[in-house]
Amino acid sequence: MGTLGRKIMVVDDNQDFVDFIRKILESKDFRVSVALDGKTAIEKALFDIPELVLLDLKLPDIPGEEVLKRIKEIDKDIAVIVITGYGGEQVAVDMMRKGAVDFLSKPIDYEVLISSMKNGLEIRDAQIEDRRFDRYPSLERFFPFLAHEIRNPLHAISGALAIIQRRSDLKDEILAQSIKIINEEVRHLNEFVQECLNFVRPPDAVRFIGVEINEVISVVMNVILHMLESESKKIRVVTDITPHLPLVYANYEELKQVFLNIVKNAYEAMPDGGELTIKACLRPDSQKDIEITFIDNGTGIKKENLNKLFNPFFTTKVRGTGLGLAVCRRIIVERYHGKIHVESIENKGTTVKV
Repeated sequence: MGTLGRKIMVVDDNQDFVDFIRKILESKDFRVSVALDGKTAIEKALFDIPELVLLDLKLPDIPGEEVLKRIKEIDKDIAVIVITGYGGEQVAVDMMRKGAVDFLSKPIDYEVLISSMKNGLEIRDAQIEDRRFDRYPSLERFFPFLAHEIRNPLHAISGALAIIQRRSDLKDEILAQSIKIINEEVRHLNEFVQECLNFVRPPDAVRFIGVEINEVISVVMNVILHMLESESKKIRVVTDITPHLPLVYANYEELKQVFLNIVKNAYEAMPDGGELTIKACLRPDSQKDIEITFIDNGTGIKKENLNKLFNPFFTTKVRGTGLGLAVCRRIIVERYHGKIHVESIENKGTTVKV
């Protein structure tokens, strides 16, 4: 998630602290405004709604708790991180129940602050995304409701776990392992919720532009390199991409999601290593239709499962959501009127053509 232009308000009566935080945030390309008391903070929030507020609990005029309440009344999507030199875990839990996304104690660690802010902005963006689907029927209405009901407790769990992690002795292997498990499960549930929303997301023609397929493939491979770092070391990638292919009029992020889902599946099908070949060219019978082929030599797919691959929630993975290929089909076939086809032989590999 980028920080460029994200609007942050710092609410604290300590001018030295405010100047220090402002300098840090502006170096990260945040847009920063400052309020030295509660009244000013509320007035500024009314005039120019911030995306995230760093809020001190001890202010000279209005208690921080009241400022939190008033800011949430202005816009419930504003992410609020409480920062203070006073109070302990009970105060933190209480403030998060009232709408804060995190609680940091002074003196503040720079890396912890930036990490907390990025998490807070992601929570804010997810809440806004969830409500985009309210006007759609059936599954399109059920999934956002599900997302809301799951994400709220997940955010509370993440926030509380962050406090536990900062205050724990992580040299205790059992404790460190327990924290790791909770983090992994929270991340898995967040990914499931996001895939549900990707599946029902309405097409956004406003974002359609001329997209270079070569560039999308390159970006996807960079993402995979970081997402599946350990697997990437064992897999050789071969590309055979025709230069200067025609632009495809599409939503860049949707195409990236399709290719990312396919490549991720290929990597997961080669746990012991292997080779992934990616080809992109004009179809032989056309001067404008592009065919992208992904070939892996992984575990393959059983013949009886091939006709179920694009069914929502069908999966052969232990931790799979069963929505990855369903999202691919919805985007490529239903929105772009293209084609997606899978061929596979068990224990020999899989080919996906788009």
